[in-house]
Amino acid sequence: MTLQSTAAIRPLTYADLPQVLAIERQSFPTPWSLSMFVLELSRPSGVCLAAVEEGDYTDGGGLRRAHPRLLGYLICSRYGDAWHLMNVAVDPAVRRRGLATALLEEMLAKAGPDDAYTLEVRTANEGAIRLYEQFGFRPSGVRTRYYQDTGEDALIMWRVGAGAAPAEA
Repeated sequence: MTLQSTAAIRPLTYADLPQVLAIERQSFPTPWSLSMFVLELSRPSGVCLAAVEEGDYTDGGGLRRAHPRLLGYLICSRYGDAWHLMNVAVDPAVRRRGLATALLEEMLAKAGPDDAYTLEVRTANEGAIRLYEQFGFRPSGVRTRYYQDTGEDALIMWRVGAGAAPAEA
């Protein structure tokens, strides 16, 4: 597939969910269910974003198509005094092109750069850990055997902005 325009970041919608589920299944050993995404989209305080290719593209059969193609998504929810980055994924075919960075930048712009944020990430996911560190997230603990699918530990990371009170893991 040949892409012919740039990605845009916009709010994630219910109509995006079929493409979200396809990326989710390619990205995680235990993907979220449709109902989990619906729940997060229904929260009024959440920040749910989509990276989409809005332009025309040529499919494998040489036909030109003109509809949005979801390239990645981000789900961030507010719990108490902190935001929890719940899920970030990019289509494997377009990874390493700055889409996760763009999604995180937009999340911070929408939710507030000075707020507190937390997340869990697989301890073996070095690329994601480096990306989060670039955004000011710092390790604060480990949740032992957090991921039930593999028994892997989760690294707890926090980002505490200038206006946020320090949070405990």
